[in-house]
Amino acid sequence: MLAMRPDCERCGADLPASAPGAFICSFECTFCAPCAEALDDRCPNCGGDLSDRPTRSKPNLANHPASTERKYQP
Repeated sequence: MLAMRPDCERCGADLPASAPGAFICSFECTFCAPCAEALDDRCPNCGGDLSDRPTRSKPNLANHPASTERKYQP
């Protein structure tokens, strides 16, 4: 199951698990759409492709909550 990280690692933008607009690599590095575009859809950490992260429905979030651990470091 995806951790559904709550923020963009590059700019710190909030990325709710129930909303579209997040991009992840196979290691779940997470970026917002503007940052993913600026990175040419390539993860700066591992070099992998950035793909649309699926959303998690609200009923499933109740049983399987998203991560609260933020990765952004200014």
